[in-house]
Amino acid sequence: MTELTTSLRRTGIRSIMTDPQPLLLVGHGTRDADGRQTFLDFANAFQASDLSRPVIPCFLELTDPSIQAGVDLCVEKGYREMTALPVLLFAARHNKYDVTNELDIARQRHPGIKIHYGRHFGVSPLLIDLWRDRLAAADQQSDIPREESVLLFVGRGASDPDANGDVYKLARLLWEGSGFKGLEVCFSGITHPRLDPGFDRVWTWNPKRVVVLPHFLFTGVLVKRIQDTAERQQRHRPDVQIQSLAEIGLDPILFDLVRDRAQEAQTGQVMMNCETCKFRRAVSQQLVGLGQDDLPSHAHGHDHGHAHGHDHGHGHGHGHGHGHGHGHAHGHNHDAPDPYAQEADYHDRVWQVP
Repeated sequence: MTELTTSLRRTGIRSIMTDPQPLLLVGHGTRDADGRQTFLDFANAFQASDLSRPVIPCFLELTDPSIQAGVDLCVEKGYREMTALPVLLFAARHNKYDVTNELDIARQRHPGIKIHYGRHFGVSPLLIDLWRDRLAAADQQSDIPREESVLLFVGRGASDPDANGDVYKLARLLWEGSGFKGLEVCFSGITHPRLDPGFDRVWTWNPKRVVVLPHFLFTGVLVKRIQDTAERQQRHRPDVQIQSLAEIGLDPILFDLVRDRAQEAQTGQVMMNCETCKFRRAVSQQLVGLGQDDLPSHAHGHDHGHAHGHDHGHGHGHGHGHGHGHGHAHGHNHDAPDPYAQEADYHDRVWQVP
């Protein structure tokens, strides 16, 4: 941690706000102790790089401290305004629905507080640069050229087609001009293709080397499962070199992303392209047939902070239409039966909204 903090100070990272309001870093959460600690280390390192305001780590699910506990701590310290930033790679249900639901609950519990809500990391040039550097380092550990190598890009997978599409976009941007013989994309769960079918596609290229790239922020159950799968595939194919890269981890680039996203949130500049968002599609279908005078000024109930003045959302120019209750049904157990194990089941349900 000392080396990382020193690196951050060397890059000249300073306070991202002139008004020192707390920054809630909202992680997904994991039952894996290593993954949980890595996120807390990440928050501590960012706090060490900027001492002007509290940096409060919290989790959406699976472990503590919760989002409610994070907001409570800010209020206990006397703050009535804060910024909540989802430390998530893509904008799927957790980002659009579950975190915002928790922030609504916090507003009800603490009337009058103001929460600025930032956006996910997304398809960022910074992340593309990070992976380019990692791939270059992998090349130094192999004598097999890229022309005989295939890149297997592994995403988390979501029940939101928009988020899954961004995984493909990021992978394609990384592959274009890279010189790799081929690219395949797969997912650790929920959507398809999964990891083993991803390897099946890789083998059709007849590569001499496979580079497995897990596009995950921190370690955890799923990252370890990817590593185990790569090792199993290596045993089955000893004639092919399989390089399994590490997850993003505690890289200083993440701190640049956090700083940028927090600035956007507090200054009201959070914008997302939601033309293909399934929540938007759902509310658009609900509004078909209504006259102009019947159209609601805001089609959802949770104050998303769009470009017209609310402060907790992602700057869409539309309503998501997810008038949600406050049940906490967003948890998922990685050992529970997989409702999307069959690809047909996924296709039948993917466009449904909560």
